[in-house]
This record gives sequence, structure tokens and C-alpha cells, in this order.
Amino acid sequence: MQNADRAERILELAKKLGALTFGEFTLSSGQKSSYYFDGRLLSLDPEGLQEIAEALLPMVRKAGATAIGGPTLGADPIVGGIVLLSAQRGVGLTGFLVRSATKQHGTGKLIEGPLKPGTPVAVVDDTVSTGGNLLKAIEAAEAHGCNIVKVLAILDRHQGGSVELKRRGYDFEALLEANPDGQIGPVRRSAGT
Repeated sequence: MQNADRAERILELAKKLGALTFGEFTLSSGQKSSYYFDGRLLSLDPEGLQEIAEALLPMVRKAGATAIGGPTLGADPIVGGIVLLSAQRGVGLTGFLVRSATKQHGTGKLIEGPLKPGTPVAVVDDTVSTGGNLLKAIEAAEAHGCNIVKVLAILDRHQGGSVELKRRGYDFEALLEANPDGQIGPVRRSAGT
């Protein structure tokens, strides 16, 4: 199945599972929105996670990443699904999660998982609005000595985050995107991408 078809299927599932709802919402960034996307309702559903992992794993592999991670909580199920699928496909990616703050007990980790310095990594989150959560995860992975080769999201809200990621030189892609009217659809890729 092509990624465009998977993105359509992910959008259908998001609507069916109530992960995509319409109304008046205030986002974590403080911005207002006419829709809300709860990626966890999609990524914690077995069919939803299967579709997400199947869509994102080829993008991660094409970028040359050997590990995938992202900000906890939105990335947690996505990372787990992709790591499992990679093992089933004989690729064996390493997974990691980035805490919102350094742990104040135990080993005081910011990054959880067997991530080694020098690893080429992909960073993923369910949604990108302003890009704050993804940028924090990227900064943590870079501070750990890793090379960011891909940044991914299920939904690009087009509220400045993807533009900022690209401006900083990161290779960013999403499966779904919102237009200024709040309509959600698969990302339209030009020929050759």
C-alpha cells in the first residue's frame, strides 16, 4: 500500500475513533483551533498503530536512522509500534523517549532507552503545532551526541512548527496536514518525493 493510501486510511480511522474532532479548542501552545487531534486515540488503537507504523517505518529507513524516539507522551506508542515492526521486518531499530524534564531521582535521565551517542536518529511526535515538543526532543538527542536524520509527525497543523523545523535544516515530513480552514487531509507530495 502506498503512503498516500495509508494516510487516507489513518485519516478515516482518526475520524472513526474520535481522534479528530471539530469544535473550539485551546491547544497546549495557547493557540485556538477549530479542531482537535488526539493522536493517542489513534496510536493506542491496534489498527491505528499498525497503519502509523507501516507508513512511518519506510520513511525512517530511507533516512538511514537506526533509532527512533520522541517526546513522551505523544510519541510513546508510535515509537513502540515502529520498533516492534522494525524487528518483525528484520531491521531492528532502537527506541528512545525524551522526558519533559530530567528525572529528579534514580539516574536522573532525560532520555529513556538504549540510545548510544553517534546514532543517526529519527524523531517523531503525533502532532506538530509550534514545534516546541519536537524541538526539545531533538535538542536532547543532539546533546546526547546523536545525528537527527529525519523528523516526523502524523499531523502537521501548519502553525509554524514545520516551517521552523525546516528553517533549522531538519528533514521534516508528516502524513496528514491541516489547511488554514481547519480541513485535514493527506500531505500532498510533489512528484519525486
